Amino acid sequence: MPKPSSMLTIGELAARADVSTSALRFYDAQGLIAARRTSGNQRRYERSVLRRVAFVRSAQQVGLTLEEIKQALATLPSERTPTKADWERLSRQWRARLDERIRELETLRDQLTSCIGCGCLSLQRCALSNPGDIASTRGPGAVYLRP
Repeated sequence: MPKPSSMLTIGELAARADVSTSALRFYDAQGLIAARRTSGNQRRYERSVLRRVAFVRSAQQVGLTLEEIKQALATLPSERTPTKADWERLSRQWRARLDERIRELETLRDQLTSCIGCGCLSLQRCALSNPGDIASTRGPGAVYLRP
């Protein structure tokens, strides 16, 4: 176990990572980060957890699920601090997923522009995107945005 002075309290980690302590507890409960416990049952985090928290927040900002994030973090070594090469390997694995997410967001942006431009804001009445409610034959939800 690292020296106690090299470990961060939950408050120190929250301040350094700019997240709430409740978010850190949630990440811990979800298995995204791990804390060690002191004899008084207080959480202590290795400094390398800062990178994991930054990764989680970035992945969430682009719309990735907690399960996707957890699976990616599981590919990192647990017996040592991940190296730059470890993070690069993880990033390469995510490139296709991020490209897919970018395409989804571009589609959403482009379709919202045309819908808002017509002014009706109704998929049932919209003669441009959904004449005669033809989208209902494709099932529920945002069928034009699904891959």
